[in-house]
Order: sequence, then C-alpha cells, then structure tokens
Amino acid sequence: MRAKIGSSVQEAAQLLRAGEVVAIPTETVYGLAANAFDEAAVLKVFEAKARPSFDPLIVHIGRRDELARVVAELPPGAEALMETFWPGPLTLVLPKKPAVPDLVTSGLDTVGVRMPAHPLTRELLGSIDFPLAAPSANPFGYVSPTTAQHVADQLGDRIPYILDGGPCTVGVESTIVGWEENRWVLYRPGGIPVERIEAVIGRVEPALKQVLPAAPGMLESHYAPRKRVMVGDMDALLRRFAGQRVGIISFQEERPGHRCEVLSEQGDLAEAARHLFAVLRELDASDCEVILAERFPDEGLGRAINDRLRRASVR
Repeated sequence: MRAKIGSSVQEAAQLLRAGEVVAIPTETVYGLAANAFDEAAVLKVFEAKARPSFDPLIVHIGRRDELARVVAELPPGAEALMETFWPGPLTLVLPKKPAVPDLVTSGLDTVGVRMPAHPLTRELLGSIDFPLAAPSANPFGYVSPTTAQHVADQLGDRIPYILDGGPCTVGVESTIVGWEENRWVLYRPGGIPVERIEAVIGRVEPALKQVLPAAPGMLESHYAPRKRVMVGDMDALLRRFAGQRVGIISFQEERPGHRCEVLSEQGDLAEAARHLFAVLRELDASDCEVILAERFPDEGLGRAINDRLRRASVR
C-alpha cells in the first residue's frame, strides 16, 4: 500500500467511516486521524506510528456542541478559553465521558480536546458524525510533519490517504493546558503563548511531574531526529565540535563556513516556529554529523521552540 495524496474531503471521510486512518492538515502540524470512538481504528494509529500506548491522543472536534459527547464537565475558565482561542492551536485536558475509549486517553479519566482551525479539516469534521483522535502524523518520537509530502516520506507505506491542505501555518503543536487540583496548569507549550492564555484565565502553573504523561507531548525524549542534536551557546558548541560537519539552527544569525539554517531573519518567533520542524528534517537528511541549535528567547513561542529542541536533544 502506498498513500494517495489528494484534497478530496469525501474520500477522506469514506475511509474514516470505514475504520481507516487518514493524515489530515491542521494549522499546527499534520495529524494521523481515526474515529475517536472506534478502538480498532485508533489502534491503527498506534500501529502506524509505532507509538507507545501510554501516550494519550488529542480528540479533534468541529463544533462546540460536539464537546458534550467527549467531555463530562467544564471547569471554571474553560468556556472563556474556547471562546477566545477555538478554533485554533489550544488543547484543553478535561474530564472525559465513558464513550471515549481508554486507548485514546491511556486509561486516564481526562481527555485532550481541541478544535482545529484548518478549513479543509473543519470541512472534513463537518462531514462525519464522530470526532477524530489524531496525534502528529510521524513515526513516534520523530520530527512532526508540516506538509503532506513530509507525511508521505515517513508514513506513506503505512496509511491509505493523505489529505493535502498545503503547508501548516503555525508549525508547532498546540499548547496544552488542563485543570488540575483546582488550578490551570501547562502541560505543553505550543502554538498559543501562555501569556495570551493567562490574559484570559489568570495564572497558569507548571504541570506536576508524573511517571506517565498526563497529556500528549510530555515524554522527555520526543520530536527527535536520528542525528544527535545539541542545544546551547553556539560559539561554545562550535568549539566543542570543531572539525566535524555540523548543521546549525539559528534564530537570526548566519554562521559563515557552516551549513546554517536561519529560522527568521526578521527575528519573528512565529516565523521561526513555522520553519522549525522542516529545518530539523532537512538537517537530519543532510551530510552533517551533528545538529547544533542555539537557545531561543524564552518568551511567547520561543518557549515552545526551546521545548521541542530540548526534547529533540534527549537520548
């Protein structure tokens, strides 16, 4: 089997109704979607990604009234967050209803839910009568895909269809927040800076450390290329790896004499986030021996970029 790449919402919907998995575009990254209520279909997602069953999946809905099918109750502030940021790159971890299979939530009594903003996926969700469980459409732990071709390169021999919605506009995964011990906590930085969330609901605390992840993207080693990734002061890293072929990920500054990928010449963190995974992928496929990345400003989307780079560097 080789995945077909196309823009037919009808074809994607037919496959999903038949219990198949389909790669779908979102504003963040491409997802690998299945009927969230069909355990056999969800299992195909894990199989295609070779994904540990203890890492929860995010459930995607197309309309607010669908939330009642998967979520048991809304904590204080949830309505305000949805009103402000949905559709968009914000996932809320909320108490789940029994209809959501344990396979989706890794046995947790909560479920991550979001409403994607990509028009093609919103059209798809409007044409089916079930929500979609969808992690990123990449082999587990590897760099997330931001184009249909990225999905085809990684999973093209494991899935039947890739719904092509063009390049992702955000380029890093959704921000994940949840209600824990009567407070909002941050499980994963992402496409919406935590400062914007705090402007709506007040202080968001760091998540409590747990043995198993409470939400997607919390495993320590994640988003990792096959090549070694080192993050830190670039001058010090270049001295350490002198004599080796290095690939450099830089925010704004070119590094003459090396293969250097500048994420945003203008110093725009949103632009840098959009380019991050594609650059990691390019360097991983290059002849460089090690990938060196500088730390980004630890504010706004810079936090999400630093988080992805840190996880990519864990071995």
